[in-house]
Amino acid sequence: MQNHTASSSQHSGIASPDAMRVAFIGFGEAANAFVSGWRDAGIASTLTIRAYDIKTDHPDAAIANAKRADYARAGIDGAASLGDALRDAALVISMVTASEANKAARAAATCIAPQAFYLDCNSCAPGTKRASAQILTQSSARYVDVAVMAPVYPKLHRTPLLVSGPHAETAIPLMQQLGFDSKIIDGDIGAASSIKMVRSIMIKGLEALVMECMLAGRKAGVDSIVLDSLEASFPGFNWRDKAAYMMERVMTHGIRRAEELREVAKTVEELGLDADMSHAIVDWQQRIGELGLKSMDTGADHAERADAILSRLDAATSPLVRTG
Repeated sequence: MQNHTASSSQHSGIASPDAMRVAFIGFGEAANAFVSGWRDAGIASTLTIRAYDIKTDHPDAAIANAKRADYARAGIDGAASLGDALRDAALVISMVTASEANKAARAAATCIAPQAFYLDCNSCAPGTKRASAQILTQSSARYVDVAVMAPVYPKLHRTPLLVSGPHAETAIPLMQQLGFDSKIIDGDIGAASSIKMVRSIMIKGLEALVMECMLAGRKAGVDSIVLDSLEASFPGFNWRDKAAYMMERVMTHGIRRAEELREVAKTVEELGLDADMSHAIVDWQQRIGELGLKSMDTGADHAERADAILSRLDAATSPLVRTG
């Protein structure tokens, strides 16, 4: 794959008049990371970047203003409407929550430029991706199923991507121009996403298991002994650090992860299997995410995080119930 980085002296921060137009639907952590990577690599100077995020329409002025501040920090044009963001864009990148993916596709279909590429980077089931593709295809857009296969930090725009669908091969040169680490997966729309969805059973499920294990361990006063035992059984995994990290991920992103796991459960069920484990993972991710502990010290260890979670859970009156 070609390396499209450039020296900092070449990066003016100002796009040329004929720069490629790129539009983001949703401007959260992942979109911000992509733009940051482009800026560091000197690619941003070759682009005109716009974004539209529904948070700018939020009735709470603090939320709306915080999103506008995100645009300013990233050095991009925050559009007042989706139509303004997508106007004349050659490449549209959808990075919304899983539950909003179809809604975003329907909205984009009303204003996307003919033959524009629509990179659906959302964490959705193959069936959800196919439904979005059908909507966009009616607008003559070129839909591409994209699976983001790792956290966007620290690799930013170089985070591994899998792509599939009839327009994947045509989209790859453009994605390489933007420095994406992208790989084509043979198959129709949903082939790339099926890999991410099935993998998420293990990745997000391990987070949920660690959460339950550590909370039970703290309650029983045996968490350290359990972690030592796990390290002996699986040497080199570094269970103490991994446990703290996984717990932080659930605390910070549990609600968003629960949305993804609902799509994972849908994937499993589309394959004709029961999705009991995936539904159980939804329960833990949702409940812990709703505790609002995301601002906790990022340097905390597993014990501190477990104690903070248990304190909040003990204060709640309702038991852990299935939410998805």
